[in-house]
Amino acid sequence: MAVGDALAAVSVTLTRRDLIRYAGASGDFNVIHWDERSAVAVGLPDVIAHGMLTMGQALQVVTDWLGDPGRVLEYGVSFKRPVVVDALLGATLQFAGKVLSLDESARTAVVEIAATENGQAVLGRARATVQLA
Repeated sequence: MAVGDALAAVSVTLTRRDLIRYAGASGDFNVIHWDERSAVAVGLPDVIAHGMLTMGQALQVVTDWLGDPGRVLEYGVSFKRPVVVDALLGATLQFAGKVLSLDESARTAVVEIAATENGQAVLGRARATVQLA
């Protein structure tokens, strides 16, 4: 493993059904995540995915690479733009990761995650610090 190494990319399609399931699991029933009229009324183009759902899905590229989600020590992102979830097509997100830095003595690495939809960034500064095996 070396700085700059790429992790296997992951593509995820979120559907309106996924948003409803996530709302139930998280307790976040904000209407902008399931009701088109309400989302549009507050200035959104349509229903949007929960930010924390998008954030969680992005980490999949790292947990797949690690093989153990328990080795994620720290994770943070900034939200750049909402993920609009079309009623019929959903929203397809692409996630890619690369090793940003290594600390050999602590056996840790920092991984940077690129999260995009249709070539546009949806997350920024997405970084995870992980414990290496």
